[in-house]
Formats: sequence, C-alpha cells, structure tokens
Amino acid sequence: MARGLFGAVVCTLFLAVSSLYSSSDVVELTPTNFNQEVIQSDSLWLVEFYAPWCGHCQRLTPDWKKAATALKGVVKVGAVDADKHQSLGGQYGVKGFPTIKVFGANKNKPEDYQGGRTSETIVDAALNSLRSFVKDRLGGRSGGSDSGKQYRGDSSGGGGGSGGKKDVINLNDDNFDTQVLNSEDVWLVEFYAPWCGHCKTLEPEWAAAATEVQEQTKGKVKLAAVDGTVSQVLTSRYGIRGFPTIKIFQKGEDPVDYDGGRTKADIVARALDLFTAHAPAPELFEVLNEDLVKKTCEAHQLCVVAVLPHILDTGAAGRNAYLEVMLKLADKYKKKMWGWLWTEAGAQSDLETSLGIGGFGYPAMAAINARKMKFALLKGSFSEQGINEFLRELSFGRGSTSPVGGGAIPKINTVEPWDGKDGELPAEDDIDLSDVDLDDFDKDEL
Repeated sequence: MARGLFGAVVCTLFLAVSSLYSSSDVVELTPTNFNQEVIQSDSLWLVEFYAPWCGHCQRLTPDWKKAATALKGVVKVGAVDADKHQSLGGQYGVKGFPTIKVFGANKNKPEDYQGGRTSETIVDAALNSLRSFVKDRLGGRSGGSDSGKQYRGDSSGGGGGSGGKKDVINLNDDNFDTQVLNSEDVWLVEFYAPWCGHCKTLEPEWAAAATEVQEQTKGKVKLAAVDGTVSQVLTSRYGIRGFPTIKIFQKGEDPVDYDGGRTKADIVARALDLFTAHAPAPELFEVLNEDLVKKTCEAHQLCVVAVLPHILDTGAAGRNAYLEVMLKLADKYKKKMWGWLWTEAGAQSDLETSLGIGGFGYPAMAAINARKMKFALLKGSFSEQGINEFLRELSFGRGSTSPVGGGAIPKINTVEPWDGKDGELPAEDDIDLSDVDLDDFDKDEL
C-alpha cells in the first residue's frame, strides 16, 4: 500500500514537471479540445491513449514523437493522458495502455490501430490509412468537418439545414446570448456530446419534436442544441455535468431543467404547455369577409363561430357582455389553439343556414372542423357555463356533429366592422302634405 502511495506521489510530481509529449509535434488532447481538434476535423488522426506511469507508453514515446514529426502536415498525430482524463478514454473503450485509435472518415467510429510500434511502422500504417481515407472521399463517403455535429439546423434561428433536423437550431458560445437570452420566445435547449449514446437515441425524437413545435406554436417555442464538448463556456455557465441535459429558457426567468420524458410526444406536450402558459388569449375576429373566415378556420383544428343578436336588440353593453364571455372561454381553451369568430344575426345568412343556426334563436354558437367539413351546434345556454360544457365535450372528441351545408364554407358577405356603438334605427322619410288638396277627396271615403 505504501509503495502504491509512493508511486502515486511520484506520478503526480512527474506530471507537474512535464507530460510525455510536451515540446513535440504530438498534439496533446483533452476533453476540452478533443471534439474541436479531432471530431470536427477534416484530417486523418492517429491518437494514442496513454498513462504516464505505463512502461510500454514510455518506450513508445520517442517513436510516437518521430512519427508525428514525419507526418506533420500530412496526418495528425495526437495523444491523450487517459489516466488523467479517464472519461475520454472510457468513451472510446480504452482498457489498456497504450491504445492507439485511427480517426478516419467516420470520426464517431474510430478504428483500432493494429500496426507496429516503431516510428517507421507507424508512418507506414498512417500512409496506408490515409490512402483509404482519400478513397473514401473520392467515393463521397467523407465524414468531413461536420461529422461531429449532431444537428444541422440554421444557427441564425430561421430553420434551414437538411432533412428532419432542419428545425433544430444549433447554438454555441458565440451566438447563444443573442439568440436565446435576448429572445421573447421560449427555448428548449439540449446540451449534448457527439459520442454520447443517450444523445444519439434522443436525436430523432428531438428533431421530430422541433418540427411539430415549430408548426404548432408558429415559432414561438424553439428547440435548439449545443455541442457541450465544444461550447465549454456554456457548459460551465449552466453547470452541465452530463449529457444529454435539457434546459428551458424564458426571458426574465432563470433557466430550469427539463424533467419530462424523452419521446417526441413528451417533448411536444411540454413545449405546448410552456407556449400556452405564456401565450395571450386567442384573438376574437368579427366575420368581415371570406378571406378572414377561410384563414381562421383552415388554420385551426376547430373554428368556434358565434352569431350574436342584432345590435338593436342588445345595444353595445349587451353585445360586449357576450363578447367578454367568448374571450374568457377562448383564454381558458387557448391550449387547444382554436380559431374564434363572431357575426351579427342576419349579416351572414348563408353561413347561418349552413350551420343550422336560427332555429334556436340568438345568440347561437357552432364549432366547425374545416378539414372534415363538419360542425357541432351549441344546444345549451349561451353562458360561461353552457359554452364551457359545450367546448369541454368537443375537447374530448365527444358531441354530435353534422356535415356543413353544401360541404364547404358558404359565401361570406363583405361587411363593415362594428363601430362599438349602440345601433340606430334607420331614419324615416318625412311626408309633406302641403300640396295635397283634401277637397279633392270624397269626404265619405275619408
């Protein structure tokens, strides 16, 4: 035990003075620079994983240095103190020293070096690997500098990229504050490592969720990714200790950990909860023209339409009371992201007919599914409780429905918007009797 302790002390002192590869052409690699130097590199790399106390490693050192000098500018030669950086060695299955890996076209799947341990044999093996590396490029199988990037979204925040990953936004030390901290949007940010198995399992779920969240929130909730092995400033700032770690960023609030499931459905559900918790109530539009109706109904799963009594029957106060009830319910059900419309009785007679409105009097309400061209009619009272029961049934997929009359959105009249005032009776024409001679009429007829 004492000898082991002494050995540890000697090793510590040795490392404090010098590493095996200081002042040489061998690139010293650590968890901090490994991803940027090796994984994201376009070059072929030979990497030795060693321990300073290992006798075989010490005997290899002069030949490894010679080979690095001979291959300078042709093949990259590096070394990892895997005794000091055990996590890095563990990532690549290093179980003994020295272990040499060849990082070729596919940087995420290095090959074991099987050659000799003299400088000549190392150089020969490197050149043979380089020949295969170049042939892979010629055949279009190069890993390239992007091989370490898990996501290929547009770091400008506007999507882009390729394939199903286009809606995942790549973030790094340089653009994070501008993109996230200065944003009004909600951000779900995954910190990952290219070598992390759990990150690779999460990748397709995260990418698919990003696309759906982008569509459903109109870009108000964003999914992003940070390569934690490259963006060391961010991983340190937010205390990232393992991968993948997901954090939620909202303006004016401290970031919080995402603690939900890792499937697409789980991620989307959490994102929509965040969206609706901070989103304003949906807008309530008056039916003024056909474009407005089509845009509102076709863009939402359901379109809730109210037909309110004529302004002469309710006055401004009565109409506003109905509208306030609708706005309150729209806010309550905003998570459903339905569209909301209203019109005055008689202003859109074709619409009323197609929805079977009128037989029950006014106010009336219907919910339209524009994709299926079906509607459900409010049978209860036009009150907060009555409408809530109606909408709750719809939210659970219950309630009777009927086809929209004519199988399409009917003709919509273009009308002027309500001015917010009480209605006025139309002025009657005055009848002037000054030119009428009553003597011309038979008094008996009068």
